Amino acid sequence: MRKLTQEQARRAALGAQGFYRPGPPGRVDRRHFRRVFNDIGLLQLDSVNVLERSHFLPVFARLGDYAKADLNSYTVDSGEVFEYWGHEASLLPVELYPYLRHRMAAHRPWRRVQALLDEHPGYVETVYEELVERGPLTVGDLADPGSRKGNWWGWGNGKVALEWLFGSGRITAYRTANFARVYDLPERVIAPEHLEAEPLPQPDAYRHLLALAARHHAVGTAADLADYYRLHLPTARPVLDAMAGRGELIEVDVAGWKGPVYADPEMSLPRREPRSALLSPFDPVVWARDRAERLFDFHYRIEIYVPEPKRVYGYYVLPYLLDGELVARVDLKADRQEGLLRVQGAYSEDGRDKKRVGRALRHDLEALAGWLGMSGIVKPGKGNLAI
Repeated sequence: MRKLTQEQARRAALGAQGFYRPGPPGRVDRRHFRRVFNDIGLLQLDSVNVLERSHFLPVFARLGDYAKADLNSYTVDSGEVFEYWGHEASLLPVELYPYLRHRMAAHRPWRRVQALLDEHPGYVETVYEELVERGPLTVGDLADPGSRKGNWWGWGNGKVALEWLFGSGRITAYRTANFARVYDLPERVIAPEHLEAEPLPQPDAYRHLLALAARHHAVGTAADLADYYRLHLPTARPVLDAMAGRGELIEVDVAGWKGPVYADPEMSLPRREPRSALLSPFDPVVWARDRAERLFDFHYRIEIYVPEPKRVYGYYVLPYLLDGELVARVDLKADRQEGLLRVQGAYSEDGRDKKRVGRALRHDLEALAGWLGMSGIVKPGKGNLAI
């Protein structure tokens, strides 16, 4: 069995995620967006906008300055991307549509949906027919959207119906420039070769998605690989064992990791300098917090839902990648009214060269501020790192 050090596992993982590739020399275009999707497989969506919508940040981390409108155009108009539940709500290459049909077929009503079906018979079908006749539509475009029942997930009946139809695959969706979800029929959005492709049985779909997860992670535990596309771990384990038995994956021994650990047979160990980058909390490099700790000795938790007095590092904290390691974390906020990038806290990890980390971080923060259209940076009021 091949043995890997922790440092080799890091290099392999960052290489698979595109961090050893130099940025584009000129204007970023659709070719580069395709390359990012090829490297990372999906972009996780999240509504928090204190800095920037999360799906924009992994692209910036890998490509540098680009026009967000171009990414919006690519994900909505190219026909190459669709939205569904991948790793949570995600933008995914359209080729994956047949491989997620088993998830759509298995989608079951949750409590609010069942109550809607029981208490308002025919309402969901009325919403569907309205979409057929008038779509594409946002929830606000519905003739009878219902009223919200509180904050956050207090959806009205129209939103519940649309989300149920979306989850079960009867309709699809895409995002406007202001992140609103627009719903439409799959036949008006998904190309026939993908929409009409035979749905894969669950074992075959799992095999394909786990192979992709291994390619995107390079090396990972069963839990790492199943988590990439949110697959059921007990179901994934025998599939992974069978794939390893056929040579579709290889088992490796990573120092300090509990096995079994699987690797992509085409995994490489890059030797040049990787990119430095500020990572979204929803970047695949760090979205599984226990994996980030195994790879980088970096204990990371997002504190959005932690009461402010109990936060350790801040509300929206981005890990900082430098020299192939996570060396710092930064609490950032885009002050759009003042046109400033506010560094609310900056913290170096123990044992790092704070001067070098600070200089590098300053450079990357300036690049981030420029991309966001901010005119300046407000230095941190908290933390042990000067920038």
